[in-house]
Amino acid sequence: MSTAAPPQKAPPPRQRPGGRLSNGAFALLLTAPGLALFAAIIFYPLLSALFTGFFEQDLRLPGREFVGLDNFTYWLDGDFLTILEQTLIFTVGATLVPFALGFALALALNTGLKGNGFLRGLFLFPWVIPGVVVSFLWMWIFNANYGVLNGVLMETGIIDESVAWLGQPGTAMLAVIVTKTWASFPWMMVMLLAGLQTVPRELHEAASMDGAGSIRRFFAVTWPQVRGVASIVLLLEFIWNFQHFDTIYVLTGGGPAGTTETFATAVYQTAFKGFDIGRATALGGLWMLLLLLLVAVYLRITERKGDA
Repeated sequence: MSTAAPPQKAPPPRQRPGGRLSNGAFALLLTAPGLALFAAIIFYPLLSALFTGFFEQDLRLPGREFVGLDNFTYWLDGDFLTILEQTLIFTVGATLVPFALGFALALALNTGLKGNGFLRGLFLFPWVIPGVVVSFLWMWIFNANYGVLNGVLMETGIIDESVAWLGQPGTAMLAVIVTKTWASFPWMMVMLLAGLQTVPRELHEAASMDGAGSIRRFFAVTWPQVRGVASIVLLLEFIWNFQHFDTIYVLTGGGPAGTTETFATAVYQTAFKGFDIGRATALGGLWMLLLLLLVAVYLRITERKGDA
């Protein structure tokens, strides 16, 4: 007598490939909280601020009125070029002067001076001091009544009477640049020294055997090796100085007579002393466009350096 075969169990349903997250979707899911936080604290406030530039809005009064491009044309037809010129003067001066000083010190430290480690630490001291503290220190140095600078110059007979370094249009910008130079040359020195230490000594020895002097070795061996680092250092410092605020505001507040006014101080003065948030935002938008151009140049240079 034959027995019936037991019924076979149906195989479990196979999972469809479409039911699983793709790598791109999984990556997006992981980054979603960070993107949401970025949008909440940066992207949305940025768009809201730019949108405010199209309105006439006073911080002391409720409400606002749409004025289109009036706030932008107010600056473009007014003080925009003057502020841009003064911002560039400060930016170029506060970039090139500390670069030259930092490069000279880096070259000296790279030769193996006695007490090299102590000198590096000493030169880094201005870098670790907060910017506001540096500004107050140099405000005391430049003070017209009891400043150290006037005292030294009068004792040595260079000047006959006190000079209001921060109160004269001809010297205020120079004083601000000197202050910023003292605060920023150490990090340039460190970066350039790191670049110099990557130059193979064999190249210098070979150039010396060929009869090349120190100046010729610098331009034929040293500079080509550190040119990439130098360009990045210069561009980064230029971008930072283009948006610098605390040194200028503490020392001069944009004065005297607006001769040290930059985009940073002009936006602050317009928004929080003139209470005109619409015009301040419009100027900030124009300022941001210029910064984006600088950032694009920086990214282009770093991309070329990475491909090299």
